[in-house]
Amino acid sequence: MRNLVAIVGRPNVGKSTLFNRLTQTRQAIVNEEAGTTRDRQYGKSEWIGQEFSVVDTGGWVVNSDDVFEEEIRKQVLIAVDEADVILFVVDVKGGVTDLDMEVASILRRCTKPVLLVANKTDNNNLLYDAAEFYRLGLGDPYCISALTGSGTGDLLDIVVGKFRKDARETIEEDIPRFAVVGRPNVGKSSIVNALMGEERNIVTDIAGTTRDSIYTRYNKFGFDFYLVDTAGIRKKNKVNEDLEYYSVIRSIRAIENSDVCVLMLDATRGIEGQDLNIFSIIQRNNKGLVVVVNKWDLVEEKTVKVMKTFEEAIRKRFAPFTDFPIIFASALTKQRILKVLEEARSVYRNRTTRISTARLNEEMLPLIEAYPPPSIKGKYIKIKYVTQLPNTQIPSFVFFANLPQYVKEPYRRFLENNMRQKWNLSGTPINIFIRQK
Repeated sequence: MRNLVAIVGRPNVGKSTLFNRLTQTRQAIVNEEAGTTRDRQYGKSEWIGQEFSVVDTGGWVVNSDDVFEEEIRKQVLIAVDEADVILFVVDVKGGVTDLDMEVASILRRCTKPVLLVANKTDNNNLLYDAAEFYRLGLGDPYCISALTGSGTGDLLDIVVGKFRKDARETIEEDIPRFAVVGRPNVGKSSIVNALMGEERNIVTDIAGTTRDSIYTRYNKFGFDFYLVDTAGIRKKNKVNEDLEYYSVIRSIRAIENSDVCVLMLDATRGIEGQDLNIFSIIQRNNKGLVVVVNKWDLVEEKTVKVMKTFEEAIRKRFAPFTDFPIIFASALTKQRILKVLEEARSVYRNRTTRISTARLNEEMLPLIEAYPPPSIKGKYIKIKYVTQLPNTQIPSFVFFANLPQYVKEPYRRFLENNMRQKWNLSGTPINIFIRQK
């Protein structure tokens, strides 16, 4: 069970720089202008062997201080609700502001670990200025420079020490876990209710030791799986939340705790940016995928041609990963609801596909010989052997070559596409490694 760290604070204190530092990426755009972070950034970090997720809050609307204040308040409340550890970032050079005071007043009332991070402490003289932040009533400020990395190691030691030690799941490991995810108002609650139906006596709620994940056991019509709790099952708290941010932060939880994600799209609205955000989180976590186009009953033209056009548009937007089932369903009329479960179960099985080394070499080596990797600087790349790695989360294959460093991404995709044509790997990501012979 991966812990979640949320970075909060007023605009332009260096939240995105800290996010990039923790995730060792340049995912979040960093700019001097306040309000640069419009989308919510999500990434993974690791420190002393502990993996955790990081969310950088953003989405400020640059209009007035009132709007800033309201947006910050909403996002802090959501972070308090969902995260395991909260990093409250302040700017040493800017000192304590009214917005800092308001955020601090919310955080003082929460029971989660809150670390006060005094950013932009770029030299020793600024360390003394950090004492001003004791006024916020959140304990010692941790002085760091997200830009240079100074102090971030000590901060991470504290963060990891604050993680819950009892976050273990009390569910049966060999039963599939499916999560219904999607942006707000796409019909997640409706499809969960349609699946659960009237026979609630067959359904058992297993509340694990984890605070955030509730697993609902579904065992009828020949299916047996856990439905990982998303927005539709738990009562939403009374926060007047920013729905877009809330759906992403809650989806992170559901996705990380599942084997297969059922990503809901709205047939009446098509594919939106938020759908792509959630899809990218599914991809980064290497989870199985089933796409459900809900509210199909509201579409006027339900012809095969319209279906194909819709399907092509989805695969184009989600490329290069295009090998996943798409189901046109209606939670309201229960149209194709069982088909969703069948596909999710099939994708779960595909994740555990084992292909013998003999079959792999028999099928792939003649293909590689006919279409070898392009030569680079006059050097010819030869792939002599392929095998599947044992005990991996998703199907993972190693191709042994004389010059693995010269095998580029397009050729890896060529190998993957051909493997998908020869074996049923629909809905599951696969790993392809090129190693020294």
